[in-house]
Order: sequence, then structure tokens, then C-alpha cells
Amino acid sequence: MNQEKLNSIIGKNIKKYRKIYNKNGNKMTQEKLAELINVSVSHISSLESNKTKKGISISNLYKISIVLDVPITKLLEENYED
Repeated sequence: MNQEKLNSIIGKNIKKYRKIYNKNGNKMTQEKLAELINVSVSHISSLESNKTKKGISISNLYKISIVLDVPITKLLEENYED
């Protein structure tokens, strides 16, 4: 698997689980997520829209998993039904 494909999978999963978090009665915008993990909003937006070339650090991926209350492995899963 190349880096571009991995970035795409991670970005789609971040967006997916952020939206699920929203449906559970909480509001998690890109802005709020960025603030909580101490990155720019444009970085979260770039990840979710697959417009980033630099990807994401394992540290930030871990922070996102904690904030969204989802195992980090779920952010790495390739979802064929999406």
C-alpha cells in the first residue's frame, strides 16, 4: 500500500468517526477536533478531503482516536462499503 492510499483511508475514517461522534449527541467539528489535538483546521480539512501529501503523525492519529473515542486501529481500516 502506498502513502497516498493510506492517507486516503485515514482521512475517510477520521471524517466517518467524527460524523458518528456528532450523531451521538455531541458536536465535533473540524475546528473543535483541530483545537483538541493542537493542529490547524486546514490540516484536518486536508486529511478528510485527501488533499494532503504529508499525511499524519502517529501521535496525532492517537490523539484523534482518544478524542473521537475510537480505537486507533479503526482509523486504519479499509472500508469497502464506503
